[in-house]
Amino acid sequence: MALTLAGCPVHELLERQSAKLARLLVRGFAEQIPVYRRLPQEELDGDITAITEHNLRLIARVFRDRRPPARAELAPLRVSAVRRAQEGVPLEALLAAYHLGARMVCERLFAQAGPDDLGDVLEANRIILRYMESVTAAVCTAYLEERESVLSQEQHAMHATVAALLGGDRAALAGIRLAPRYLVLAIAVGRHPDEDGPGAAVAGRRKLHRIRSALQRHVSEPVLTALDTSGGVVLLPLQEAADPDVGELAEAAGRAAGVPVWLAAEPAPPDDVPAAARLAEEVLEVARVFEQPPGAYRLADVLLEYQLTRSSQATALLAGLLDPLLDNPDLLRTLTAYLDTGLDRRRTAELLHVHPNTVDYRLRRAAALTGLDPMDSAHLQRIGAALAARRLTGSR
Repeated sequence: MALTLAGCPVHELLERQSAKLARLLVRGFAEQIPVYRRLPQEELDGDITAITEHNLRLIARVFRDRRPPARAELAPLRVSAVRRAQEGVPLEALLAAYHLGARMVCERLFAQAGPDDLGDVLEANRIILRYMESVTAAVCTAYLEERESVLSQEQHAMHATVAALLGGDRAALAGIRLAPRYLVLAIAVGRHPDEDGPGAAVAGRRKLHRIRSALQRHVSEPVLTALDTSGGVVLLPLQEAADPDVGELAEAAGRAAGVPVWLAAEPAPPDDVPAAARLAEEVLEVARVFEQPPGAYRLADVLLEYQLTRSSQATALLAGLLDPLLDNPDLLRTLTAYLDTGLDRRRTAELLHVHPNTVDYRLRRAAALTGLDPMDSAHLQRIGAALAARRLTGSR
């Protein structure tokens, strides 16, 4: 039995005014939804009005048959959602138009309903709700699939640009607008606790998204990234304004990711990006090998350690200067802690849970065994280099 209002079937009421009502609804979209207000009039009068009229005829059919729309009937709505995704219309604006349209249809249809129509009005509202469930699912799925496809293409293009810059492939960069300079970041990222759970893959992607977003806030042009969950390379485009503070970049990335972040930075014009990336990766490796805390590093911050990592016969000889302490691990630990605390004997004692006098005794014993006195500034440099060499070679 057909739904009626004042004795007239609801679906016929809707069908008779679908063309006129579609234009009215589109005007409502433009008035109440800012994104639609900015669309070209040709599009509003064309595609938007056409899909709105299709919706009205589909609702009329749903009223007539008292059933949700079939998948095939929703195909034009999916096509329209794909177009809106391609145009960059936000999904929330698209859904707002569907919900606004449904509300305006109900208000117009049921404005003259009387007490005798209550049962049919309630049934019509139930049908409208079921219709909106089907429409929302179809529109969201089509929209998000298209956006995923577009983002995948954009991601591929971004990775191709990064690869071309890192590889110095000028031919592949032809036609691509490059920044005057880039801040090349080599990044190491700690593992988030959520990456050890059942949603590890999702947690890893979310962590990377937070890092990209945090870095993007420091520059105006799109950031180029080649990252996985453990780190990678990021290229921040630099303009004429002051360069971002690398310490702030490291702090922002670590705060956003919720994990420790180490980064090494080196600015370079496009042609010098490959060399800058190699240097940044080497500086990052040095910082990690020498167990530096999370943060930002430049070559100047690790000059001695960097030089020690260059292959040389001197490295093994430097490490060997402290071999006389191998039979006395407490002495080696004390000497290491003493230098790590900036020659602070009281802090060294706290770290080792011993009395400061014990620290003094151990330092004197280490000097007697190695001939290197940490109280002598000339010897101190050699001790620091020897400890660094031992870390590099894996000796403890």
